[in-house]
Amino acid sequence: MSVTTSTGSGLPETPVAAGSAHPRRWVALAVIAVAQLMVVLDATIVNIALPQAQASLGISDADRQWVVTAYTLAFGGLLLLGGRIADYWGRKRTFLVGIVGFALASAVGGVAQSGELLFAARALQGAFGALLAPASLALLTVLFTEAHERAKAFAVYGAIAGGGSAVGLVLGGVLTEYANWRWCLLVNVPVALVALVAALPLVPESRAHGNTRYDVPGALVITAGLVTLVYGFTKAAEDGWGATATIALIAAGVVLIAAFVLIELRSSHPLLPLRIVLDRNRGGAFLASMLIGAGLFGAFLFLTFYFQVVLRYSPVKAGLASLPVTAGVLIAATLASQLMPRLGAKPLMLTGAALAASGMLLLTRIGVDTSFPAHLLPAQVVLGLGLGFTFVPLSSLALVGVPEHDAGAASAALNATQQVGGSLGTALLNTMYTSAVTAYLASHLPPDPVTQVRGLVHGYTVAFAWGAGLILLSGVATAVLITVRRRDIPTGNAIHVG
Repeated sequence: MSVTTSTGSGLPETPVAAGSAHPRRWVALAVIAVAQLMVVLDATIVNIALPQAQASLGISDADRQWVVTAYTLAFGGLLLLGGRIADYWGRKRTFLVGIVGFALASAVGGVAQSGELLFAARALQGAFGALLAPASLALLTVLFTEAHERAKAFAVYGAIAGGGSAVGLVLGGVLTEYANWRWCLLVNVPVALVALVAALPLVPESRAHGNTRYDVPGALVITAGLVTLVYGFTKAAEDGWGATATIALIAAGVVLIAAFVLIELRSSHPLLPLRIVLDRNRGGAFLASMLIGAGLFGAFLFLTFYFQVVLRYSPVKAGLASLPVTAGVLIAATLASQLMPRLGAKPLMLTGAALAASGMLLLTRIGVDTSFPAHLLPAQVVLGLGLGFTFVPLSSLALVGVPEHDAGAASAALNATQQVGGSLGTALLNTMYTSAVTAYLASHLPPDPVTQVRGLVHGYTVAFAWGAGLILLSGVATAVLITVRRRDIPTGNAIHVG
């Protein structure tokens, strides 16, 4: 999984102590990294627990995607606002509020007795994560003012956060199998408590100066529009694409998103300055990011269910079985970092899209008893390699030609597009899955147990096929829109977390 975060709004920063480095900056780095790890691993740790959570709370197949999308919608929709709040309100204060809020939301989710309460808790986690993530990175930028030390700090931060997805897969499996799925959420409480106690004396406060106006209407409208659109996709799974409620919700979502664009055009302090998006290369990067997120997030969800429901893997085995994707991402990201100065971004992104789509297409060949070493392992490695070759160039393309004061917003926008794409893609793929399973069972009556399992597998393959199509579309967007030369690509400003 990729997470690209920013320092906030990109505004000038107040140094911790003029002319001197903070004496406890390396210990503060450890505290910040632990808090960020909590946010990063929360996506994958919940994926592994989802089959048990769905059964425990009686969540329908159409609604289960809200466990994922409630988090990613709130996180992606509020991330830019969170960056500005951190800059103006105070980075330490925002960091502490983010930790406390994330822990409380996790506790609510861990004791939830209904699907609706779990969805609400996940949305709260995403909202507080949107405060915590940009505040964390902004604090590092302020703490480490010397270029060499800052590079080291970002490398440590990136390595820890980059391993979060792998840690989440394994930890989620262990907690679900040997304790209870609820501990995949409750585990955040002691971690947050340790980070909070350590942060109070170790992390310094800082804030940006200048106009402190926030584009709250823009944040509320875009989040409402995205939630409405996802709800429309969910209703399509239940009632069909032609149902009045489905059409009305999707139309309302589109209208709200259009209203957000109008708000941003007229706002003196827009949440997302449209000049960032309207540049051809940056716009292509954001579109590609959204399409990759759409194909990727849903695929991970269905792979988890395939492992546990069809192949009958234990949660621990399912977590371990999902690691090849992470391994592929880390290998390719390392290679891409070395190759990009010589080849440029576009060739790597096109290669990555082709590889990732190929890996997804290999997953459409699964059956009720597919071999892991012969088929599932190579498919996941190919998928991970493709994603790794794509994520690294995207982080740099988001900053092509961006003025310094827009750098934070541009980098955060890349993360937001991936989260938003993941939300929409998960809802869309879940709808396609549900429709495919329903149609398969309707054509194979009476649906005996073997037929039901085959129906599930058919639904997974349809979802993987749609995921491959979305990733291929990202390649088309790259080929058509991105024209930047390799010497024009900036380095060092966007923080990529594999």
